[in-house]
Amino acid sequence: MEIGSGINSMDLDLHEGHVIEDLKNSAASALPEPSRWLDEEIERNIITTTVDKLLNWGRKTSLWTETSFTACCTFEFISTSSSRFDIARFGMEVLRSSPRHADLMITAGTLTWKMAPQIKRVYEQMAEPKWVIAMGACGISGGIFADSYAVVPGYNRILPVDVYIPGCPPRPEALLAGIELLRKKIEKRSIAKGN
Repeated sequence: MEIGSGINSMDLDLHEGHVIEDLKNSAASALPEPSRWLDEEIERNIITTTVDKLLNWGRKTSLWTETSFTACCTFEFISTSSSRFDIARFGMEVLRSSPRHADLMITAGTLTWKMAPQIKRVYEQMAEPKWVIAMGACGISGGIFADSYAVVPGYNRILPVDVYIPGCPPRPEALLAGIELLRKKIEKRSIAKGN
């Protein structure tokens, strides 16, 4: 507004004052203190954890599998690898052809005493930390062949087994439950305690 258009300067000052007050009343609240929003930003983008939790998370989410299947449990494991049961969600979709690249051995089927030294050697070639799952009645106790002179009555006679999955053969759901038990066991490991 121009001063010379018939409005005196006092009215102009009052009008401008009202415009400024309206603007103040309709303005957003003040910006938060920089330290407050900075703390929120840090909380949202920085994670604090322990070395044990970080290593165990990596180990449990990428179990690399070496298999020792000598019988019918193989087909149940193959079913578990299919898209319906999706073993890939545990980072286990690729089976390792070398024990040096594996940290989980899944054993199933009848084990003979003649084959036992080779299975033990494969286990010993695996890098630490390593785990063993005994799958099926034959893998756990020798199954219906347990009384035979040529059959090892369970892989636990030659290997330290971490998880047992019973059944003849166990369903894919049972194998997934056993894998989840192993993952929980891995979560509790501690580097300092060595277990």
